[in-house]
Amino acid sequence: MSVHWLQPTFTQGLVIGQLSILLLLGMILKYLFLESSQYPFETAPYHQQVDNDAFLRTRNLQLRQGADHDPEAYESTEWFNTLLRQVVEVYRSKLRDDAPGIEGDEIARKRVEEYANTIRPAGFLDHITIHSVNLGTSAPSLYNAQVSQSCNESSADIEFDATYKDTLSLSLSTSYLFNYPMASFARLPISLTISLSQFKSSITLTPPSAMSSAPVLTLTISPNFVLDLTTTSLMGSRAKLANVPKLHELIQHQVRRVLAARATWKVVLPGLSSAADVTKEMKETKELSLPP
Repeated sequence: MSVHWLQPTFTQGLVIGQLSILLLLGMILKYLFLESSQYPFETAPYHQQVDNDAFLRTRNLQLRQGADHDPEAYESTEWFNTLLRQVVEVYRSKLRDDAPGIEGDEIARKRVEEYANTIRPAGFLDHITIHSVNLGTSAPSLYNAQVSQSCNESSADIEFDATYKDTLSLSLSTSYLFNYPMASFARLPISLTISLSQFKSSITLTPPSAMSSAPVLTLTISPNFVLDLTTTSLMGSRAKLANVPKLHELIQHQVRRVLAARATWKVVLPGLSSAADVTKEMKETKELSLPP
């Protein structure tokens, strides 16, 4: 009886070695960091909570505010800051359905969760669960207001600086879906807490033009605004990766991109125009600005 020995070539051995390494990496990712789609509704036990110590944080931000104010050189904006604080407080209250305490917190949490799931990319992210929302206690502070001549000599723009430091924060969890080699092959659980540290920008207020068919009041944020977010994160199922820098950079970049894309707000003046008229005029202006 003859004995046959299997002697693979160098190329075959290299291919087998590479495949074994890929298989090992796949098993590590599958069983350490990813959740099996067999139990898609199981969630990681960790949920980072929002810091609700509003008193200490509010006192610190109030001490920090006002360092750049120069009331002697610019127009006073105290009256506008008072009005702005009241407007923000009304929006904050209505988001909670005017309910106090825990009941109002739960109403705001459900509303934010519903909105978050309407805009999430369903093919990449699982259901987003909002665990807690802190709507803050402060409002943007405006200062250094001055009048500058606009391109249209018949009107003048108002420019001022704005700073917003608050206890605004959001705690959520979701899963990133891996659809290869099959749909929902695995899930990567992610828990996040995002808090606002600082927002700073110059803002231009442009009065309505009498020559426009749909006169509006325009507010424009400078493209060079400063946005600082604080992010804490946990990624993984059995083994967890905490506070991944790339994830923080991605979140900060996406928030900046959304703000930059919506840097201009147009306020419709009652009795002079409607939202439909403003949208039509903006579309026509955009078409005229495109090269032929």
